[in-house]
Amino acid sequence: MDGWRVPGYSELRVLGEGAQGRVVLARHDGTGRPAAIKYLGERLAGDAGFRERFRAEAGLLSRLRNPFVAQLFGLVESPDGAAIVMEAVDGASLKAVLAERGPLEPEAALAVLKGSLLGLAAAHDLGIVHRDYKPANVIVRGDGLSKLIDFGIAVDAGAAGRSGTPVYMAPEQWRDEPASPATDVYAAACVFFECVTGRRPYTAEDQAGLMGRHLTAPVPAQDVPEPLRPLIERGLAKNPWDRPLGAAAFVAELESAAAGAYGADWEGRGVRTLAGAAAALSMLFPLTALALGSGGAAAGAAGAGAAGASGAAGAGAGAGAAGAGAGAAGAGAGGAGAAGQGVVGALGAKGVAAVAGGAAAVAVGGGAAVYVAVADEAPEARPVTVQLASFTEPPQDIGAGATFQARGRLVRVSGGDAALTRKINQALRAPLEQRWAKVRNGLRDTARGGYTDVVTPQVLMHNDRLVSVWYTVALNGDRGTGWDQSQAATVDLRSGASYRPLDLFRDPSEAGLKPLDAKIEPHLRGGAYCAGDILDGTDNPSAFVKSGDVTMALTVQGLRVAFYGSLLGYPSACGLQEAVVPYAEVSGMLKPALLKAVPYPSPARS
Repeated sequence: MDGWRVPGYSELRVLGEGAQGRVVLARHDGTGRPAAIKYLGERLAGDAGFRERFRAEAGLLSRLRNPFVAQLFGLVESPDGAAIVMEAVDGASLKAVLAERGPLEPEAALAVLKGSLLGLAAAHDLGIVHRDYKPANVIVRGDGLSKLIDFGIAVDAGAAGRSGTPVYMAPEQWRDEPASPATDVYAAACVFFECVTGRRPYTAEDQAGLMGRHLTAPVPAQDVPEPLRPLIERGLAKNPWDRPLGAAAFVAELESAAAGAYGADWEGRGVRTLAGAAAALSMLFPLTALALGSGGAAAGAAGAGAAGASGAAGAGAGAGAAGAGAGAAGAGAGGAGAAGQGVVGALGAKGVAAVAGGAAAVAVGGGAAVYVAVADEAPEARPVTVQLASFTEPPQDIGAGATFQARGRLVRVSGGDAALTRKINQALRAPLEQRWAKVRNGLRDTARGGYTDVVTPQVLMHNDRLVSVWYTVALNGDRGTGWDQSQAATVDLRSGASYRPLDLFRDPSEAGLKPLDAKIEPHLRGGAYCAGDILDGTDNPSAFVKSGDVTMALTVQGLRVAFYGSLLGYPSACGLQEAVVPYAEVSGMLKPALLKAVPYPSPARS
């Protein structure tokens, strides 16, 4: 990229170079504000496929507006090249911090993990999977807070591929299977393990050996302090369904474990430790090294305080990010609006035309076009229509001449944005896909003849934010009891995110779920669990909700729960147990954002 430059910016130093291009620190000639500019390599700029991938990265970043993610200011294209203009974060990479300092204290490791997980959670809420979470892509600022960078190989959830950094790649990436938020959780758990121990969870002499370790080696949880082992065991589970299903769920488990092991002030101590570790590397900070100042980081610290790593400090951290990246005056809106004006000004644009309902602006000038996100909030989802659709899957051979087939009806949505609609429909079907895989595996050794899984759906709730569906299933064929476990899906219509049982709760840990047992019991048939006082405790849903054997969904009236009861060690001996617990009784356990999305009656009046 020796020739073309983004007009109106002066290059100050190279921040990184690779096969696809390079990232430079630059200064806006008109205002003196810094920015990071990622140039597509000259050889690739003429490749239509790479150009499209570059646009896709910019499109993903434009949807992310979060203080824990480096913000996009604009995509600039001309016949001579293409570049993404981003926030310049003044800090050192977590990779550099670990190389300089070695293993971190548990509180510091937890704090840096939480900050970057909050950035991942914002991506997951939009259905975006990062796929390359690693220490080099986490920046620790001078105030101890962290930001997530480089969404170069990010994809919408459900896309397959082996892209990623091998030492942090989840088993499903190695198998070229669809990526999901749980894929990022695996990488985050790898990095967390490295932060605590100073080494990676799996190593090998070659890539084939590394693949084998990630696919089959035991989880090395014993190498971390005992209070942190559940986080490593869950985060590094080989099956993505056994991990927290997204960064938000992982954060909830992290906070519960951290507070229980290290006290209520664990986060403040961790952030202070990180600030000290980052300060030792301050001359590596791109802005500080060039005497451009680090006011953004200081502003972030002042606005957010030591507890700024929590989501509650978004405003302060957002203002700090804007100062560090572009010195934007309009930091109240997360800095994107003012930053966009800086890019447009740099191009000497003669005209700006609003497009996409005000969600973006296109400016043309200097022979280039720049697409700049200016919306302060994510656009409202277009209305969708919920409908029932009949389906019949082809029979599958499950061994010994036996077959399995699924048929019945599914809940689907239509209308609205095509990509989002596709994502919502995938989320509505996903619990059934998981069930069918489990049933096929369970029948494989004992199957005789043909089996048909018949699905009957019920829409429990549908408003402009959520759709909640309950699937009653019946497995026809020569089999025993306990096969007809209902399935459910609660899906966010704005992002396509699916809320499985653990995702519904503020604290999905065993201790956090335990109060649920007493709340369910009065609403069961007879007002008690199966077998009453001879129950050995394994019947209670909180004891096995993480295994996926409990179905939960949000309804208008309350939380619907279904599970098979066991008597003296015999699974399903008590049959299906089902109840709806009013929101008034569980509102303190469920995530507030979900409660706000529930229509009438509201939780307060249930």
